[in-house]
Amino acid sequence: MLGMNRKLSAFETEGKYIKVGLIGAGQMGRGMISQIEGMKGMKVVATADINISNVINAYKYAGIPEENIIQTEKEEEAVRAVEEGKVTAFSEAEKVASLPSVDVVVDATGIPNVGAAIAWEAILNRKHIVMLNVEADVTVGPVLKKLADSAGVVYTGSAGDEPGAVMELFDFADALGFEVIALGKGKNNPLNLEANPSTAAQEAEEKGASPKMLASFQDGTKTMVEMNAVANATGFIPDQTGMHGFSATVDELADIFQLKDNGGQLHHKGIVEYVQGVAPGVFAIITSHNEEVHEELQYVKLGNGPHYTLYRPYHLTSLETPLTVARAFFDKEPTIAPNYDRQAETVATAKKDLKEGEFLDSIGGYSVYGTLMEKSEADGAEAFPIGLVDANVKVMRDVQKGETLTYNDIEQTKESTIWRLRRLQEQ
Repeated sequence: MLGMNRKLSAFETEGKYIKVGLIGAGQMGRGMISQIEGMKGMKVVATADINISNVINAYKYAGIPEENIIQTEKEEEAVRAVEEGKVTAFSEAEKVASLPSVDVVVDATGIPNVGAAIAWEAILNRKHIVMLNVEADVTVGPVLKKLADSAGVVYTGSAGDEPGAVMELFDFADALGFEVIALGKGKNNPLNLEANPSTAAQEAEEKGASPKMLASFQDGTKTMVEMNAVANATGFIPDQTGMHGFSATVDELADIFQLKDNGGQLHHKGIVEYVQGVAPGVFAIITSHNEEVHEELQYVKLGNGPHYTLYRPYHLTSLETPLTVARAFFDKEPTIAPNYDRQAETVATAKKDLKEGEFLDSIGGYSVYGTLMEKSEADGAEAFPIGLVDANVKVMRDVQKGETLTYNDIEQTKESTIWRLRRLQEQ
């Protein structure tokens, strides 16, 4: 992000720093705190986690002395801690989102309803909100963005998350006037629609990850949600339900991502996709209508045309989030946001045979996985969004494995913030 280092350095030289409030001190949150501790002009002044020991440990791992970590639920004590150059550990997320001494709130919980509530609280308190919670974003991001715009604050996804990394490539190519054919990401592991916390347990233990989170990657839900966010930000759509999931190397992408009539594999242009074999990278497939441009692209060895691949071979997850924080604070601009409302929907698909009266569990659980659909198809089927799935949703009829759940198939038994925001969005 050009020039952000100089802005942060100048800010610190003035004796100032961006005050960050973080919700969620798991793997993503811990990494972000440690990264920011090594930066200029920014500090995580308050962090909340339902397990407050996670917050204490995250600050310690970042090199903050224990005597500078204040554990409290009182606003006045937290404000005083910031004034004294200390940090605060909370167990209640709302306390961080409403804290007067916080400039930017970051949600790193990964739980859709929690993320929706955090974003809502941050916007009500006129604070910029950075979402490392793509599941919440694709479910109620459009209405949250409108509310944030009205409040004069920034609602944004994060740099380092794959949608943010894809968006950077898109903005680069689009600004230069290239025609963007497709946007995509690599998938790190083979698609396993039956993955669940039990099947993922051993690998999760080896990686120090949550079995449920790992299962959501393996069963494809996370990939569907991430490309859903890109679709809503760019106006692109999936080429087919569930996307293709091609297997390819980077060198093969430009040929695959052409229309079928031209020897490729696509039905349409302007699509989102995922590919096995190019992880952990992200890509944009571009072309030009100008022969002189083609000649120069070939001269710089981007390929033989007519399509070319822009490829970024890495994304640093929450370690890049501070750049989004800084962009929101200084420039009042998002890294990625739902500029096109809903272009697609990640819908709940039965992972097993579901019985009438059974309750769903959660994303990455045993009951459902996510499938990406174009908006018109999802709306026509009254398909049930994956972001609304939780343990309070009851199945009202027998649903076969592989079948898409609809609103008519389920009953919401307990009110929640994300359901209320979704109804507001649909109005």
